[in-house]
Amino acid sequence: MTFSFRRKKAGSARKKVVLESNSVMELTIPSHFRCPVSLDLMKDPVTLSTGITYDRESIEKWIESGNEKCPVTNQILPSFDLIPNHAIRKMIQDWSVENKSYGIDRIPTPKIVLNSYDISDISSKIRAASKRGDAHKCQELVRKINVCAKESERNKVSIIENGVGYVLSASFEAFTCLSMEKHEGLLEEILSTLIWMFPLGSEGQSKLVAPSSLRCMAWLLKSKNLSTKQNAVSVITELLFLDQQRASALLEVDDDVLESLLNLIKEPICPTSTKANSLLAIYYIVSLPKTSEIVTSKIVQLGIISLLLEILVDSEKNLSQKALGVLDSLCSTYAGREKARENALTVPVIVKKILRVSAAATEFCVSILLKLCENGNGNVLIEALEVGGFQKVLVALQSGCREKTKAKATELLKMMNQNRKKVNCFESSVELRYLKKSY
Repeated sequence: MTFSFRRKKAGSARKKVVLESNSVMELTIPSHFRCPVSLDLMKDPVTLSTGITYDRESIEKWIESGNEKCPVTNQILPSFDLIPNHAIRKMIQDWSVENKSYGIDRIPTPKIVLNSYDISDISSKIRAASKRGDAHKCQELVRKINVCAKESERNKVSIIENGVGYVLSASFEAFTCLSMEKHEGLLEEILSTLIWMFPLGSEGQSKLVAPSSLRCMAWLLKSKNLSTKQNAVSVITELLFLDQQRASALLEVDDDVLESLLNLIKEPICPTSTKANSLLAIYYIVSLPKTSEIVTSKIVQLGIISLLLEILVDSEKNLSQKALGVLDSLCSTYAGREKARENALTVPVIVKKILRVSAAATEFCVSILLKLCENGNGNVLIEALEVGGFQKVLVALQSGCREKTKAKATELLKMMNQNRKKVNCFESSVELRYLKKSY
């Protein structure tokens, strides 16, 4: 099969070249350099289990379309592994260089592509290095995994599917048991790699929630390196998202973890995504029923209430919602409620955020206001009325919130209604008879 093209096209069987003398030459591409599927010059030749070589892009599309047979031999493929054919690729590259004068571009060396055997080999080496405590070799292999993952999305998927996450988690636990300080570099490298492997399987998670692993992550949160702290909080958040009960184990190994998370939020150069992860981790911890009043009182005394209100004043919706969630949990405690009532920003900011962030944020706002107004706290009620809280809560009730939130909104409106004569903040014609009882 031969084709002629006026423009350069490396994939054609023949290349028409116009010389200075206006004579025309046709360059024929050797048949074994062309992919049997696309008939184009192969850029990344790979060989199937049937022994036939194809261009990677073409055969991958063929397999991904659901085909289970070799296009040439029509044999059932016992394996879909694609083995790079370095010999053919080198021949194509040499041929391209030789015919550069005819307008043929040299085929670049393809990016690293991992198959299951390569990944299995790397995993075995990591296990062996971890067993003998060889941190240098282990770190070298972890870096190799990261390099391969950056080469292509396919590599990344293959690494995850072949269980490397568990291998790295086991290695992380092993080296934390040896010495956190001595192997800090390796431990940081493993955490940064594990971030893009979540969600891990139960076995991998079990290694990361071991006491030594949690202690190490809490220790890394106190690092002077911002990147290290970011990686630690990302992994902690992922683990708590998968099982909030792990918050208790985290507090047991380091009761200063909340302070570390709070300091990360205060960091001026900390990215918004990291602040969001830190807030989420704090939420998982303080909203856990097992979290003691002593623990929450400690973080309240560290100034978290004022920090949350500052975030709510000028932050994007995602960050505001998480801040409201944390504030709602803290207001379930005596220390949290008292500190929130003391702050002049609390009621105006919470009322303002109703219906302006998200449905979940509105539910948090209603819950916070109810907790602050309970126990006959008339000052908070009057302040809420003065800043338009009655109208906002009324609209929230009518907007189709969940039954639990409806009950809270109804209770809050009744409490406000009892104080409406003290503040001339809304029309007296507002009808309240339709409000459902909360019991």
